Amino acid sequence: MGLDVHGTRFLLYARGLGASFERTAMIGRQTLHLSAAELRRNLAAFGLMYSPDETHALCARNQGFAEPFLEVLGARTIRSFDASAYEHATDIVDLNVALADRYKGQFTAVIDGGSLEHVFNFPTAIQSCMEMLAIGGHFLSIVPCNNFLGHGFYQFSPELFFRAFGETNGFEVRKLFVFEDRPGAPWFEVADPARARRRVELANRWPTYLAVLARKTRETALFTQAVYQSDYETLWEERLWDSPLWRLGRRLMRFVPTPLRVLYGAIERRGLFCRYDPKVFTKAKLP
Repeated sequence: MGLDVHGTRFLLYARGLGASFERTAMIGRQTLHLSAAELRRNLAAFGLMYSPDETHALCARNQGFAEPFLEVLGARTIRSFDASAYEHATDIVDLNVALADRYKGQFTAVIDGGSLEHVFNFPTAIQSCMEMLAIGGHFLSIVPCNNFLGHGFYQFSPELFFRAFGETNGFEVRKLFVFEDRPGAPWFEVADPARARRRVELANRWPTYLAVLARKTRETALFTQAVYQSDYETLWEERLWDSPLWRLGRRLMRFVPTPLRVLYGAIERRGLFCRYDPKVFTKAKLP
């Protein structure tokens, strides 16, 4: 659980888009997983000028935990939630079970820097994160996407967050990125599969993360409607299986050689992952 070069940049970017960290909840007590020089460069990209000594102090204070960095983002209250006291979280809470009422609607930001994949009862855990937020608050999550087999219980797809944080549940996904776990890796903004009307799939070689920024727009009962994958909903609603062309296409695909299928998949994915110019970050500076 921690914030590296990409994670700290993501939080700075979210702050530039208006996310408030005034009352922050961390899912797991986050640590800073970057050097003082890397943190200083990220801060400078958003108009925050710190000396080498100051950034070193930010990284070293609190035994390397993330609270000093969150205070730079404007946090006045910071609470951390964990099932165990081994990292001295402020609140010992098992996210496998329903959230206590005293935590609901209390936070302007809920940050998951790589904890939810370790919680077996994910639907309950994600609902708790959503319930913690006040209206207008933001959920910020950086979770494993590809090539993290064995790291936790789960790896996640964009579809999951687009559907869970939809209008029905009183949320909107403002940004969803993927990036590989390597220095200087480019960021790609991911299309909503429901709008693209196709699956948004990715096959690559490097461990890859999803970064999700979602805002709570209203208070409502969560998951009163079942959550379905969007391409199946389209299939069911439009009764595509009744189309002769659809049935013919399904049959013909059985005879297409694997190299052509791979080529077709690469062509189909064009436009679903749009490279996000890092220069955009400099346009979202802190006041």
